[in-house]
Amino acid sequence: MPHAPYALALLLTVLGGSAQAASFPCDRAEAPDEKAVCAHLPLNDRDVEMATRFEILKAVLPMGGQAKLREDQETWLADRRTCGADVECLRTAYDARLTVLRGVLSEFAKQGPQ
Repeated sequence: MPHAPYALALLLTVLGGSAQAASFPCDRAEAPDEKAVCAHLPLNDRDVEMATRFEILKAVLPMGGQAKLREDQETWLADRRTCGADVECLRTAYDARLTVLRGVLSEFAKQGPQ
């Protein structure tokens, strides 16, 4: 796929850059999980990485893969909400999701241009 090298370069640039805000506007965070993500820099960093990997995968996966990726993300977000403001629960949720997204991106990158 022609987008893969660009997507991987973008990912490395974003992840190697300075700390960023969460993937959602913290000034409008209302749910306890969102407020906790905004209040804790390590969670915020995980959120940014998760959102970046999600967007890159959404851009490079075929349509069927994109639909599955979105469904899985919606399920994950619902699960994250059950953590409320529990930072350890949120850390665990993000770590699990990042493991999946890193794995998918790694497998996609191994395939090379097609």
